[in-house]
Amino acid sequence: MEIAESHAVEKASWHNNYTMSPDVFNGYQEAREAVARYSSVDGVRVDPQVSTASAYWVGNTTHSLVGWVACLSGGKPQSRADPVGEENKDVVLCSGCSCALDLAITVLANPGQNILVPRPGFSIYRTLAEGLGIRTKPYNLLVSATNLDASIFAERGWEADLAGLEAAIDEDTAAIVVNNPSNPCGSVFSKQHLRDILDIASRHRVPIIGDEIYEHLVFPGERYYSLGSLSEDVPILSCSGLTKRFLVPGWRMGWVVLHDRAGVLGREVRAGLQRLSQRIIGSNTIVQGALADILERTPQAFYDQTVRTLQAHARLAYDELSRVPGLRPVMPQGAMYMMVGIDMDMFPEFGTDLELVNQLVCEESVFVLPGQCFDFPGYVRLVLTVPEPQLRAACSRIRSFCARHHRAHGSADVDMDSQELPHLQTLQDMEVLEVDELDLSPRGADTFPNDSGPGAVGVGG
Repeated sequence: MEIAESHAVEKASWHNNYTMSPDVFNGYQEAREAVARYSSVDGVRVDPQVSTASAYWVGNTTHSLVGWVACLSGGKPQSRADPVGEENKDVVLCSGCSCALDLAITVLANPGQNILVPRPGFSIYRTLAEGLGIRTKPYNLLVSATNLDASIFAERGWEADLAGLEAAIDEDTAAIVVNNPSNPCGSVFSKQHLRDILDIASRHRVPIIGDEIYEHLVFPGERYYSLGSLSEDVPILSCSGLTKRFLVPGWRMGWVVLHDRAGVLGREVRAGLQRLSQRIIGSNTIVQGALADILERTPQAFYDQTVRTLQAHARLAYDELSRVPGLRPVMPQGAMYMMVGIDMDMFPEFGTDLELVNQLVCEESVFVLPGQCFDFPGYVRLVLTVPEPQLRAACSRIRSFCARHHRAHGSADVDMDSQELPHLQTLQDMEVLEVDELDLSPRGADTFPNDSGPGAVGVGG
């Protein structure tokens, strides 16, 4: 009888019982509540006694945080004025943001259905979906043909083709994936553009999976808006985690926050997320114990320095590569990447961006990710987290490579210093140099942590 009762308690608790003491489970509860605060309203302080009292060991995942959900007391550069994520049951911790995306796709879509994904876009959406028998349908991200300077790009670059997005929705569409800020584009959507996407989703009654892992990596002058803060009736499954903002790949700490003001999804999706989260026995329990302090006590100076460094690296790469005939970089607005277009007609010996990338590795020991990885041929993506000396070295080697292989419509090689290039009208993902995402500081300048051989420079990712 005691065994049966114990089993019933564990089943009702939604907990896998791998924790060894109430104290460990308290950390799990506090971690989920910290994410709820982190993903919520600005300007409200949580009473520490309330936070502690809510984290009781029996696993009451329905304990309400309504009325005192709050953000980090220290504030954020691009804070999320978001009154949802109201209960700790709306927060599911998982093994990194990729796992969060996996849970979100799995809980919303069945085999044979489809999800809409951005193009260019992160390849993991397709990998996760197709492994489950779920089809992916792309919607295009557009850059204006008149995009000749960064200010125009900042206003219009890489917005979704709204007409194409709506046309792609059919009776089998289970969700729309929106990645903002974007990998690989580095773009940040305006509030109005996000509302336009939400209007489409609302008309067709399709939920949105928000890949918002780069939410705080937004350059000065731009502003980030979370989908959950703007949606009135469209359910949002917001996926994020520690990796990008805190520069800790490998810690495997992510989360899904369910935003469903109108109660469209009911209890089934919430319960499904909880069950799915137990497939791998939860996320990193050591990091769970530290999560509240990580989110609430990291000094603002750390965040500011990270963003300043990324922006400075973006400007450096943009300025250097803009002077290379045949390359057309697009200045990003955030995230960790820059898209660089390749005028393949000026490099006739290469049939594809992948062939060019392979030869670049062979000749210059510089690795970049071809645009084909993002379903966007003709481009490459640069990673901007490389220490500045490595980034300069990578740009110099790319410049030398292009000088050797460039042909101006069948003519002889052109002098790299003699021409200024117009910007590309579209980007593709060229990842130059393998980057150590953990090290953005000058102390990493003397080492190449991802060297593949003598003199190798890595700007991949």
